[in-house]
Amino acid sequence: MILPTKQVPPDRAPLVVGAEMLGVLVCPMTVSMLWDEVKSRRSANASNAIIDFRWFVLALDLLYIIGAVELDRGLIRKAKS
Repeated sequence: MILPTKQVPPDRAPLVVGAEMLGVLVCPMTVSMLWDEVKSRRSANASNAIIDFRWFVLALDLLYIIGAVELDRGLIRKAKS
């Protein structure tokens, strides 16, 4: 389910969506700011499927679980290496 499969196309896989999120996180953001930015970038790019909030949260959870992002005073930011 994390990687693209027969049922999950590559542009909707949580790993791919998470990678997009990391590209957007140039500065700390709230969850809603990150969601708005990812949603607008996906709607501007016709080749990417529009995702709903559940898929966004699933990808965000994945990033948190693997230690790629941290929550700091209500803001999501990339984890320090």
